[in-house]
Amino acid sequence: MAEQTTIENAPANVEVDTSYENDSSYGDELSSYSASLTSSVLEYRHENGRRYHKYRDGSYLLPNDEPEKDRLDMVHELCLQLLHRKLYLAPIKKPQRVIDLATGTGIWAIDFADEHPEAEVIGCDLSPIQPTLVSPNVKFQVDDIESEWTYERNPFDFIHARSLALSIRDVGKLIKQCYRSVKPGGWVEFQDWDLYPISPDGSLKGTGLQRYYDEVIGAFEEAGYEVRPGAKLEQCFKEAGFVNIHVEKFVIPYGVWPKDPHLKKLGAWNQAQGEANGFEGIALAALTRYKEWTKEEVILLASQARADGRKRDIHMMFDFYVVYGERPEN
Repeated sequence: MAEQTTIENAPANVEVDTSYENDSSYGDELSSYSASLTSSVLEYRHENGRRYHKYRDGSYLLPNDEPEKDRLDMVHELCLQLLHRKLYLAPIKKPQRVIDLATGTGIWAIDFADEHPEAEVIGCDLSPIQPTLVSPNVKFQVDDIESEWTYERNPFDFIHARSLALSIRDVGKLIKQCYRSVKPGGWVEFQDWDLYPISPDGSLKGTGLQRYYDEVIGAFEEAGYEVRPGAKLEQCFKEAGFVNIHVEKFVIPYGVWPKDPHLKKLGAWNQAQGEANGFEGIALAALTRYKEWTKEEVILLASQARADGRKRDIHMMFDFYVVYGERPEN
């Protein structure tokens, strides 16, 4: 018997646009409508001196301009340093079809495609900010990963997502969509933060850094965004149905205060991405749109956090998680 495909959430009736007659102008109409859709994807929102995505406007609160692209590439290098130059930890073998969720600048997808020339690699993001001159086995598409997916019909061998904190509203739902869109025996890996900073010696208390995270993380939480998805990943993978779940928890310092050479290097990269307009970029939209702060107030808050971040006697750290799991063969 042929397998039956059921498309959920499809409307029973689709209303017809009667403003156009059935004539030879239909091709022109289609071309015009397609051009307008393409234009909306390529448009940007400019606000407080920063540039933001226009497609699904407002669903992501961080900028997508050149300073932010530089910062995202620094975070990529930070993660490579953390994992000793590994792009992932899942035990994948000869993947043929791979997707990188919220790919940002596309740097992870590009590196993966170079490592696995046999694989077709897709990077999806709300913003078309990825380079165009890339390997033939990698392509980028504009998409909202929190909308309903259609990938179930052509599933992946490997699904990867990194640093979705502050970007999504429901990590559990997203992981369930990953389960439905990965092949039996395929792997899904999430690498993500708990963005509430910690300092075991209490040196963070009362600092500009603590105020910054209290205000900014609080604003994102009130707006409904996940701010500490890393700590939820293991349970979300279990609830989605994955097996062979593996969890690794890391500590990433901020600044060069650690004695351990590896942690010192991680702290240096973390501080570099914060210094690269990271404090302002993360805070501006959240505080001005949701908390009625002025641009000047946000810049002052960010400058105080940046100044405290340079002090060797303030020992701030973050928890970072790498979790992967396999969809059962049967």
